[in-house]
Parts: sequence; structure tokens; C-alpha cells
Amino acid sequence: MIYLQLLWVFVKIGVLGFGGGYAMLSLIQHEVVDHYGWMTMTDFADMVAISQMTPGPISINLATYVGYTTAGLGGSLLASFALCLPSIIMVYLILKLFMSNKNNALMDNTLKGLKPAIAGLIFAAGLSMMNLQNFPDFGRGQYNISVIICVLAFVASYFFKANPILLIVISGIIGFIVY
Repeated sequence: MIYLQLLWVFVKIGVLGFGGGYAMLSLIQHEVVDHYGWMTMTDFADMVAISQMTPGPISINLATYVGYTTAGLGGSLLASFALCLPSIIMVYLILKLFMSNKNNALMDNTLKGLKPAIAGLIFAAGLSMMNLQNFPDFGRGQYNISVIICVLAFVASYFFKANPILLIVISGIIGFIVY
């Protein structure tokens, strides 16, 4: 039964998850934490952090982890495959459609209409990660080191184009020392 649930959940996420891995985070969280309870919000936040640091797309890393924790190696393979399957099918069909309708205005306008929805999903994923699991000292009368690390990493990345790997390492070292 767990295999069918994993298959259903990650095929559904694969179908509805436009915009890449970060846009899928809120969908994965809803299914895995809220609906099925396969992990806690703390576990989910930890796995998101680990998935960002490991090679590969964050959504595949999360699917693999969820599948493994719920059903072992078979579950991890099934969840990863189920997440990718809709994309593979859709890319194949869209490529066939696009090649036959290269200059169609309806196709162009549809793709332009998806951009705001994708931006909204990414924004929602970012907001869902702003919780006490990721910012444990926020509002507790302390120095809010986690918020300071987040703001400095954002500024360094966005404005100064700092190397993300270097930011992860530095943030990890600061977190290890402070916490």
C-alpha cells in the first residue's frame, strides 16, 4: 500500500510542480508532512537543507529521502521515478506539439502566462521555510543569529554574486560555532 501512496503522491507532485524544485517544495511539504505525516516539519526542514547541499535537483533529493524513510530502497527508487515520469512524458508531448506549432501565438501567450504562477509558487516555498525550525532564535530576545546569517547570505549572493558553495560553508561554520 505504501508503494501505491508514494507513486500517487510523487506522480501528482510531478504533474503539478511547474517551476522546478523550489516551486515543488510547498506541494511536497503538504503531502509528506501535512497529509500523510511521513515526517515532521523539523525533519522536512532538515531534509530541505541537506537537499540543497547535495548534488542534483532538490525535489529529486527530497523524493528519494521520503521514499527511503517510508519504504526503503524500493521506495526511494519508486518516489524518484514517479516524480520524473510526468516531466518526461510532458516534455516529449510538448516537444512534439511545439515542433508542429513553432509560430503559434496561443502557445507563446500560454507560456508567458505561466511565469507569474511559477514566481508565486517559488515565493510560497520561501515563505513556508520561514519558521522556527529554520530560525530557532527568532523573537526570543537573543541576537537572532539565524536571521542575520540569512540576511547576510542573501546580500552576499544577490548583490555581490558570492559563490553559493562558499556561503553554505561559511554559514555552516558560523552555525556550528554559535549553536
